[in-house]
Amino acid sequence: MEIVRFIVNGEDQARIGLLEGETVFETSGSVFGPYKKTDAEFAADQVSFLAPCDPSKVVCVGLNYRDHAEESNADLPQEPLLFLKPPSAVIGPGDNIVLPSNSQRIDFEAELAVVIAKRAKGVSKAEALEYVLGYTCLNDVSARDFQMKDGQWARAKGHDTFCPVGPSIVTDLDPLDLGVQAVSNGEIKQDSRTSYLIFDVPLLIEYISRVMTLEPGDIIATGTPAGVGPLTAGDTIEIKIEGVGSLINPVVAES
Repeated sequence: MEIVRFIVNGEDQARIGLLEGETVFETSGSVFGPYKKTDAEFAADQVSFLAPCDPSKVVCVGLNYRDHAEESNADLPQEPLLFLKPPSAVIGPGDNIVLPSNSQRIDFEAELAVVIAKRAKGVSKAEALEYVLGYTCLNDVSARDFQMKDGQWARAKGHDTFCPVGPSIVTDLDPLDLGVQAVSNGEIKQDSRTSYLIFDVPLLIEYISRVMTLEPGDIIATGTPAGVGPLTAGDTIEIKIEGVGSLINPVVAES
């Protein structure tokens, strides 16, 4: 099942629906509780897709692929390295990634994102996947020069538009061995699998939920593999997750 958020004819109110082939079926109720299809249906090319959830927080994991730690000349972490992106950074498929004019190096980072289904606090690894609604693509856009300069990552990771998410939330998917790619202007730049994660999805949910309560719609970004690279104005960057789909965003300079 593919869950989407969308708008019709430029309206302000986001709708929730199920994407089946090239048709979006609007739903009533909440995807985090009872819901059902309504009589409203739309061709996929007649709607504008939004980020598929509206998180209260985006919890990210640094250096969670061995190859990325190696290319960063960093020691392998002994436990997950957490940081946050603000909800204001979240954009959807097709939205512009805006490059701030005062940064000299801004990178793409392809990531599998986990969307939480119900409130999670102190969850065990054994039961962790029971708290997952599904999975989507995420681009952890990062101002690398700010990251190195500041020593903490709020500015580097938190600019508006620095968290593209989408296009849909795919349920009933095993996250333990999925292909992860970043494709820049048609050229594959990152190509790995979630089986190479240092800390897998169940462990991350256990670890994070001991630190903070996860709410329905919250996102866990599981980390990025080797091959991160720069974004420049005029680029098109695509994040591809096996079984999930493609998240495509154009890149523009700050006006």
